[in-house]
Amino acid sequence: MRRIVCREFGPPDRLTLEEAPDPEPGPGEVLVKVHAAGVSFVDGLIAGGMYQLRPPLPFTPGLVAAGEVLTSGAGVPGLGAGRRVAGSTFGMGGYASHWIVPAEAIVPLPDAVTYEVAATALESYSTMLFALSTRTTVRSGEWVLVLGAGGGIGLAAVDVASTLGANVIAAASSPAKRTAALSAGARAAIDYETEDLKARVREITGAGADLVIDPVGDPFAEPALRSLRAFGRYLVVGFTGGSIPRLPLNRVLLENRTIAGVDWGAWSRENPAGNRRLMADVLGRIAAGTLHPHPPQTYPLERTAEALNALAKRQITGKLALLP
Repeated sequence: MRRIVCREFGPPDRLTLEEAPDPEPGPGEVLVKVHAAGVSFVDGLIAGGMYQLRPPLPFTPGLVAAGEVLTSGAGVPGLGAGRRVAGSTFGMGGYASHWIVPAEAIVPLPDAVTYEVAATALESYSTMLFALSTRTTVRSGEWVLVLGAGGGIGLAAVDVASTLGANVIAAASSPAKRTAALSAGARAAIDYETEDLKARVREITGAGADLVIDPVGDPFAEPALRSLRAFGRYLVVGFTGGSIPRLPLNRVLLENRTIAGVDWGAWSRENPAGNRRLMADVLGRIAAGTLHPHPPQTYPLERTAEALNALAKRQITGKLALLP
């Protein structure tokens, strides 16, 4: 097998491409031939030692992958050789040609969904479907402001919220990202690095947003919070902007607003059965054409560091996949 190995925490350039004997699955495990591995912001944080989970060294990054079953360990019914599957596990290992994964962490992959789309959409769409069905609910006609709307999570948020009947305002930093968000279903787009975010949201909606989806943080969080109308909700999804904002809680109290955290990863580890249902739901909706992931850019395994660096520098519209 070929795999990317992290032997010391640090920047992506320290990752190495190595060869090793093909692994064998143990009880309850499946060996998957990887056709595509999703590249995420979290992967880079884990490899850099900057995430709340620090795996023992050495390890192979990669939370999400898709491929076909080669063989299964004892106690794994219904996943025979050749079965198309996709899944996610914080045991990682996806950046490889062969992936040992717990059977409870993978689901069958519909024929209508490509390996590349499954590997890049599963994390972001599971996060957003979890956010908008479990952490809050979206009513048809509500105004939803999405920060970082040109990234993988942002485009998934635009797509899912639009599908649920919301009017989405996409805030993104470049014309290409705003165009992608509009194509994904956003009603309006804002350059939040040059425009007054609160004023523009109030101008577009008339009274303010009903919901903010924020995977960015940084200085955009406070004006986004202030753009909410009374009883508005604010979902904290992540901090790709690089810093964790300090929000004025008086702005939450004065307008009866609500702030809620969205940690799909923690929930998925605590509720693997529920997460399998969620992942299957996501892939089923993509196969049916009711969700529409942005086509991913692809890199060979040899260019893993380049892919992670491009993602960390916010140079990418949508998602990236590694092709082992």
